[in-house]
Amino acid sequence: MNVREQIEEMAEGFTPAERKLASALLSDYPFAGLETIQSFAEKTHTSAPSITRFVSKLGCSGYQEFQRRLIDELKERKHSPVDLRDDAMPVGDGFLRRFLERSSDVVTRVSEGVTEDQFERVLELLSDDKRNVFLIGGRMSDPIAQTLSRHLRQIRRDVYHMPPDPEIWPEYLLRVRSRDIFVIVDFRRYEKRLSDLAELAAEKRGARVLLITDKWLSPVAEHAAEVMAIPIESGTAWDSYCGALALVEALITAVAEQDWEATTKRIGGWEALRPNYGAVDDES
Repeated sequence: MNVREQIEEMAEGFTPAERKLASALLSDYPFAGLETIQSFAEKTHTSAPSITRFVSKLGCSGYQEFQRRLIDELKERKHSPVDLRDDAMPVGDGFLRRFLERSSDVVTRVSEGVTEDQFERVLELLSDDKRNVFLIGGRMSDPIAQTLSRHLRQIRRDVYHMPPDPEIWPEYLLRVRSRDIFVIVDFRRYEKRLSDLAELAAEKRGARVLLITDKWLSPVAEHAAEVMAIPIESGTAWDSYCGALALVEALITAVAEQDWEATTKRIGGWEALRPNYGAVDDES
């Protein structure tokens, strides 16, 4: 469990001073906690002893250990497959079975990072056809955004998958109206361009940003109305996106079922206008 998760789990037991510290830390996580204890105390109008008691509740022997934990988390955010390789599950007999067991665990733990209440809130936003929906992901995670956009297009109108070239983004941003939706998928080794885009969408155009990320949190989280932090650790050199795909498929299914009559009509119209690329009979 990282520091953010600990704070969220223990929040109800905090004193007023500790709630103030927790709020300040989470609003600029983890960087607020990397300042000197004196600076952190001044910014939060608390005291060094209050901070010491706060970090002690989190299981740290002192402020230095607390900061080391935050620094370790920052390092984890940048781990590449090469970094993960040393602790990876070895390839050998029974690898497929063990890998699938771990993948199943990743999918199961999605519900730890995305509650039913949050799922319902996101579902309501994506189902609202008065809102445009814009989607984009990172270098490796964009196919997840593409999967969501391709299915949503067949269920509802005004869905736009954004290209990776930032030079083209203004054309899409100019379409954005207040309260439109931006879905951004960004996992560790985060991309600054996505954070910049989220800031423009939220601050300049009034969009609501929905972020799918991991427990270390993409910087996009600073601008997001909803942050869905899901597990990605697979125990191999590669992070797993199977949990993200399961979440996306759940959203697709739920959006379609919100108004099945409208979905049926939309899909029927879509199918009637699809080009025939040489498919035989009804196989397409």
